[in-house]
Amino acid sequence: MGLLRHKLVRFAMVGGGTALAYILLYMAFLAVGLPQVVANGVAFLLAVILQYAGQAAFTFGQPLQDRNQISRFCVMVGLGFVSSALITGPISLMVGLNPWVAAAIVTVLLPVQNYIFMTLWVFVSPISKTEIKP
Repeated sequence: MGLLRHKLVRFAMVGGGTALAYILLYMAFLAVGLPQVVANGVAFLLAVILQYAGQAAFTFGQPLQDRNQISRFCVMVGLGFVSSALITGPISLMVGLNPWVAAAIVTVLLPVQNYIFMTLWVFVSPISKTEIKP
């Protein structure tokens, strides 16, 4: 299996596992009586942490404790939220999309957007000076 395909499979595994973890956590928090907004917020935060750890270590083979990398990941999550809000909000209203269609577009677009950001920016290792040859 080629390196790109291998990375894509790992990316999808982590993403799918993260989505499943979010659903299970959200439902468990609701079952123990947490208010919906709290259950969602805590489940989302834990899922984002799980996604970061899985993508960093399993998919991209990067260390977990890199503050710059963590900051870039948080910006990426924020950009994903903005993309989702724009697609399900004003863009959907402007073009008359059914809410389910807008949600489906977000479901397809965000993993692509995240993979691009993770590959080109979030998990890019800085080149050490010893690797640069004159």
